[in-house]
Amino acid sequence: MPTWSGFLSPVLKVLSDGETWRKRELHTAVARHVGLSVEQCAERLASGQSRVDNRIGWALSGLSRGELIAKPVRATFTITDAGRKLIASHPDGITESILKEIPAYRDYIPSKQSSAEMPAVEAADTVVDPLEQIEAGVARLHGGVAADLLKRLREQHPDFLEHSVLDVLVAMGYGGTERRATRIGGSGDGGVDGVIDQDPLGLDRIYLQAKRYAHDNTVRRPAIQEFVGALHGVGASRGVFITTSRFSQGARDYASSIGTRVILIDGQRLASLMIKYGIGVQTRDTFVVVEVDEDYFE
Repeated sequence: MPTWSGFLSPVLKVLSDGETWRKRELHTAVARHVGLSVEQCAERLASGQSRVDNRIGWALSGLSRGELIAKPVRATFTITDAGRKLIASHPDGITESILKEIPAYRDYIPSKQSSAEMPAVEAADTVVDPLEQIEAGVARLHGGVAADLLKRLREQHPDFLEHSVLDVLVAMGYGGTERRATRIGGSGDGGVDGVIDQDPLGLDRIYLQAKRYAHDNTVRRPAIQEFVGALHGVGASRGVFITTSRFSQGARDYASSIGTRVILIDGQRLASLMIKYGIGVQTRDTFVVVEVDEDYFE
């Protein structure tokens, strides 16, 4: 059976008919296109998931990140113009290396969690400790989820981001036992999108600013200065500025040099916090790692 990258070309070729395919029918058509046997299609991973579905799913994920396919509605797929051009220019097949040359794909995947940094495993000879392999695999999976979270946040209305960042901070424990968080964004918000009361009387407050920016739209020093001015306007001495993009070094230097305490959270950290505290994600699989109980044999 092909590896996940071996399904890149078959997926695009099936989608080249211009139709919008439902996920289940697309998986079946791709498996048929590749010529998989009944036995291969029946193979299962240790988790119980279909092996071929898992690999086709990875291929679809990679193609989507590279903007080579689109998802008109949930669980449906169609090819894009970029996808047509790529399959036409690589009639002999598309590899992961070719995928990595696409700017949209490179921008989508956090560089620190690229597959190029995955530990090598050759046959049955494990080069690294099995636990390291598990951790590296989880990091790679979460890297893809993080990128997907940011993409979805950027596609939503700005109000959605403001609600989401409040959900994250409350999940982290801010807002006290009563989980007091209020969105105040909109016209006339004075440059503040939300406020979290750390105590029932609201004597201790944290103010928030959330900016839904594209990945290449860097937040610079003037935006942080405006936020600090807004904090002073409400008599606050601390705040959190969150964006779905990144901060310039000038913005970070300014935030760290002023008396007002301002925490900057960029898109990568926001996505990481969403994963850690279970906001916008759900558990897909749980794996149990065991070791010998020495006390049992004493």
